[in-house]
Amino acid sequence: MINNYIKNICLIVFALVGPISLPAGGIQRTINTNLNVDNSNEIILNSNRYIYSYPEKNSKKLYFLNVGSSASILRYWTASDDEKWIRVELSKSIFMNNLGHPIKGWIKI
Repeated sequence: MINNYIKNICLIVFALVGPISLPAGGIQRTINTNLNVDNSNEIILNSNRYIYSYPEKNSKKLYFLNVGSSASILRYWTASDDEKWIRVELSKSIFMNNLGHPIKGWIKI
């Protein structure tokens, strides 16, 4: 019976501490170090980019952005292999051609 309590406590501790390193909302210690993006809240792309579903190269490509597209920066992320990513939100213009596409995603910088 005591073994079950110990197992449950270990499981709860892991469930509370484990997700801290995940990009969905966890904490990252190297959040603004060595990035080539300035600290502004909005960027304008100088090259064609894809928006990905999560910060990995092999993740699903959600949308293609052309040069000159603007997006708001939501957060920065450095992947385990030192790739730098930013989570962006596209403008919510009523004149967008593809209204069915997601407006948030990750861009590799």
